[in-house]
Amino acid sequence: MTQGSQRVLVVDDEADLRELLVITLGRMKLEAEAVGTVTDAYRILGESSFDLCLTDMNLPDGDGIDLVRHVSRRYPDMPIAMITAHGSMETATAAMKEGAFDFIAKPVTLDRLRQLIDDGLDIRRQGPAEQSADQLIGDHPTMKALREQIGKLARSQAPIYIAGESGSGKERVARLIHALGPRREKPFIAVNCGAIPTELMESEFFGHRKGAFTGAYEDRKGLFREADGGTLFLDEVADLPLHMQVKLLRAIQEKSVRPVGESREFPVNIRLLCATHRNLAREVADGRFRQDLYYRLNVIETRVPALRERAGDIPRLAEHILARLCQQWGLAAPTITDDAWRALQQYPFPGNVRELENILERALTLSDGQQIDTSHLQLPETSQTANSSHVEGGAMPTRPGNMPLEEFLQEVERAELLRALEATHWNRTAAAKKLGMTFRSLRYRLQKLSLDQGGDEEEPDTE
Repeated sequence: MTQGSQRVLVVDDEADLRELLVITLGRMKLEAEAVGTVTDAYRILGESSFDLCLTDMNLPDGDGIDLVRHVSRRYPDMPIAMITAHGSMETATAAMKEGAFDFIAKPVTLDRLRQLIDDGLDIRRQGPAEQSADQLIGDHPTMKALREQIGKLARSQAPIYIAGESGSGKERVARLIHALGPRREKPFIAVNCGAIPTELMESEFFGHRKGAFTGAYEDRKGLFREADGGTLFLDEVADLPLHMQVKLLRAIQEKSVRPVGESREFPVNIRLLCATHRNLAREVADGRFRQDLYYRLNVIETRVPALRERAGDIPRLAEHILARLCQQWGLAAPTITDDAWRALQQYPFPGNVRELENILERALTLSDGQQIDTSHLQLPETSQTANSSHVEGGAMPTRPGNMPLEEFLQEVERAELLRALEATHWNRTAAAKKLGMTFRSLRYRLQKLSLDQGGDEEEPDTE
């Protein structure tokens, strides 16, 4: 589990708790030093080196957050965790924003304490990650700041809320935070909250026992237990119904889940990341998202910029995407005309990086493989605002002279279907309504064009 040479500093003014912590650390074969004041903590930190620090919030001569801030600035390689009074989430949140990797609430349970210590020592023990935040392409100052922030966030265990528009790369950021952190050898489980039917949410998140309900033919662990030890990424978390928000809040607070039909709870140890394209604070203000859950999830917030905010990065992104596509398809990289480059940089990309990928994939298909021109991009010719999801009434793209009509029409149909699906976050029922067709007709077209992602969405009873 741990090595005897590792040393832990305990800072707490309660003698009984100090003794409990020292005994527990000793049983884990760790050396422990315990002090009761901020002054003594500063002194001993200056005299000796430690692998981990546990500090109380309220100390006789200062604030535990001041110690967290001091450690983060002077000893950035030493993880520090906060011991806080039961229920004082504001304190825990403030501590993690200052650099604490996690917190533990009083009264302290031994299992939770041991897990906290192991997590902290794992952070210290982990060597440099093979991946780096440099995988996020872009020279814009917002991207440079995001890469720096990801490096810092990866070491923390604090819940992170990733804000950004659809298609901007929120899941990619979440995967990098996981890949650069101490949990990188453990599972990364991503789930789109808007894609799970309401009646199946509890089973999907927390699991179920065989026979718990009709169709439960076998035991299922659920997403929380699948992610145990690793990271759970909740995409489009704002789509969770209120009743599920209550259950999620309890699972986060108790760090345990109870599968449907089960009489006991199972402890889980996960890093929680979430994202949504909506303004989560506005969802709280409008009563659609619980405020207490918002504060649990939004301990630290980071934002992924929209592509139109960093238009200067489009050439590098486009070259990277084309290189990847050409490698997959066994093609030589095509050239892009100056007119095509200008068109790409002037287009507002409401679908962000995901839309850029779709446009380039289509252009590579329509071109002869040697050169991509504006006609191959098939960008809308009408003006488009940054907030629109697709062009209404845009001009029909011109068919290249060497393309068969049937193939051209299929590409136009593919583009329109993708726009509708992206605008509705791949809700096929909503996309069919937006396109003015039946659900069955949309499903047929998706299968014909190899766009069917095999979602669980069922056909509506009426069309």
